[in-house]
Amino acid sequence: MNSKNYAAIDIGSCAARLLIKKVDISDTGDVAYTKLFFIRYPLRLGDDVFTIGKVSKERLKKIVTMIKAFKHLMKLYDVDEYKACATSAMRDAKNSKDVIEKVLKSTGIKIEIIDGKEEASIIYNNHVEMVKSMADTCAYVDVGGGSTEVTVIKDGEKIKSCSYNIGTIRMLHLPEEESRQILSRMQEELSAISEKLGPVEMVGSGGNINKMYKILSKKKTGGKRITVTGVTELFGKMNAMSAEQRMETYDMKPDRAEVIIPAAKIFLAVAEALKSTYIYTPVLGLSDGIIDNMCSVAHSVVEKPSDD
Repeated sequence: MNSKNYAAIDIGSCAARLLIKKVDISDTGDVAYTKLFFIRYPLRLGDDVFTIGKVSKERLKKIVTMIKAFKHLMKLYDVDEYKACATSAMRDAKNSKDVIEKVLKSTGIKIEIIDGKEEASIIYNNHVEMVKSMADTCAYVDVGGGSTEVTVIKDGEKIKSCSYNIGTIRMLHLPEEESRQILSRMQEELSAISEKLGPVEMVGSGGNINKMYKILSKKKTGGKRITVTGVTELFGKMNAMSAEQRMETYDMKPDRAEVIIPAAKIFLAVAEALKSTYIYTPVLGLSDGIIDNMCSVAHSVVEKPSDD
């Protein structure tokens, strides 16, 4: 039995996450994952990038402090290898290179910016076995803070991967008409898929769809499915409330109460275009995919935390 502890740092437009897993590989090649630690910090990187086009000095200080804390946690859990990735907001930030250099100099942690298609691929690959057991045709949909990734699968094979420049934090800062136009262009492209292949069921990813699942199913864990009709009705109720009312009624944290509305709009727009009836909700995301890639892809670039 070979065991290693892996960590993934995911710096998104809305939040940053640290996931640590123990990976056991048996002599026969069987792989078992055990989650050791997970933390989500509402960094809200997109609040800077989608308004002023760059990461502010104040936000950069928070990033450095956060990464230092993540580094200490990786040491506590004896992490052997890690990978730190940043997505949409950092892709768009004019000063992303300076931010990455500052973080590396201050913490010793190297952050890699991944593009939308790579992000979609990492997430999809982590769910490939589950997807193969579903309907003949389905779409993996990850709604982030700055972008939405859609991967279409037919007969277990990936046939299309798209990244759209629309996400929850970005929508909060865009004029309503501009958001509507982006969603319309996305729907036009996705509608062509459903017209060719027929109705496409969805696999939803991200904290917002998981929260909607918990509300609709009255359970505390994901892994099953909710109806698009149910999400539509829930959206109607939530959209009529203030953020404070959503926090109280649905036991949401402040940042979730704000971003769940644009998230629901995006999921419903995709569902309408794909003619979906259900949204399946596994509780796995980019962080899980990063760790899975480190274990399974021989040429992945991985780092070992320094002793600083």
